[in-house]
Amino acid sequence: MEVDTVKRIGIIGVGEIGRAIVAGLCDGGGGSPEVFLSPRGARTAAELSEHYESVRVCADNQEVVDRSEAVIIAVRRQDQHEALAGLRVDDDKVVVNVMAGIGNDDLRRTLATNAPLVRAIPLPSIRERRSVTVTWPSHPAVNCLFEHLGGVLPAADEAAFDVFSALTGTLTTHYAYLATLTSWAAGHGIASDDADRYLRSLFQGVGRALSDETRSLHRLAADHETPNGNNERIRTTWFDQANSEALSKALDSLLADLK
Repeated sequence: MEVDTVKRIGIIGVGEIGRAIVAGLCDGGGGSPEVFLSPRGARTAAELSEHYESVRVCADNQEVVDRSEAVIIAVRRQDQHEALAGLRVDDDKVVVNVMAGIGNDDLRRTLATNAPLVRAIPLPSIRERRSVTVTWPSHPAVNCLFEHLGGVLPAADEAAFDVFSALTGTLTTHYAYLATLTSWAAGHGIASDDADRYLRSLFQGVGRALSDETRSLHRLAADHETPNGNNERIRTTWFDQANSEALSKALDSLLADLK
């Protein structure tokens, strides 16, 4: 499949990630590809088809496959057999597997196809075309798709892909960390809305600083600290060596399960 011929994209499983992919594809300006959605998640699929002219809902998953050149599988892990059993996927398609914890070997057995299978880790911010998506194995058509959606990072092998997948598992911990800070401030008499507003502003600034790729993460941390200052105090008394090792241990355990 030539990269510039991927004009018809199917999505089976229209949850949060499926919705984000559609928005990223169709809000980007220029000619949007045709997007074919499965009837699963009927309400979301209907909303997307009403909002975007190039999006339509198919009668069933087989129609999604038949109409598409690239098919994104985004169903929940526990729903894969119900959603995919019996599908016929011709070898000239390319299948993008975004199901967490489902390897390509398992998916190939379910689909019984020789079509190229590519794993990917798109994040919700893909809707704004700001999220780098890790893929494996590298495939030109899939790389082009995700490059348009914010960037692509092909993993060297499946072991590397699993490491990136484990890193993705830290995302909600960051939100919970911020929520804990909000609760702490509220416990000291700050209105919850004020604490929430301030923390969002504070860490949005951190996010913008991350766009400076001329400085390493260690360098950024050092540049935001002063010797014996407040930031250094919290880092060294709360996020100490034991805390860091506990995080590494949790990631090692997750990585073992992903493998």
